[in-house]
Amino acid sequence: MPLDMPLDMPLDWVPAADRLDLLAEPVAKAVASAQGARADVRVAEIDPDLADTAAFCERYGVAMEDSANCVIVAGKRGGETRYAAVMVLATDRADVNGVIRRHLDARKASFAPQADAVEMTGMEYGGITPIGLPTEWPVLVDENVTRRPFVVIGSGVRRSKLALSGEALVAATGAEVLALTI
Repeated sequence: MPLDMPLDMPLDWVPAADRLDLLAEPVAKAVASAQGARADVRVAEIDPDLADTAAFCERYGVAMEDSANCVIVAGKRGGETRYAAVMVLATDRADVNGVIRRHLDARKASFAPQADAVEMTGMEYGGITPIGLPTEWPVLVDENVTRRPFVVIGSGVRRSKLALSGEALVAATGAEVLALTI
């Protein structure tokens, strides 16, 4: 299990590399290609009807502050659109129109349309994760996420979740750590 995960959590956490079948294809490729960098990434199968954060946390006994959401942000300037993955704790709100917009050097920033996010990531809506995203997309992780001994995040599909430390999330994705919340 990832360091400091509660032992009473009713999920069977196993190394993600041992259960690539529980991951979206781009996530599985990223996990399989990592040379030890993702050894501390765990996966657990869940009820896909309970993939949304609040329902998941309630059913599986995960505190909201131990769950992090990945949102895909589209920043636009002069006809060009830049995408980024943004990770914030489930208890926080991302500052899309402030810090994130400025970081993307965009005049306007918003959540990417659901259909676009699904198509461009190769992942299911409600399961999008920063592991396995297009390499040209920056991954921005809120500093509060990095302070968690473990965070539960999407796996690319709704039928499982990943868990790893906040620091391991940054290392696994090459993320930039910023103060991203309102």
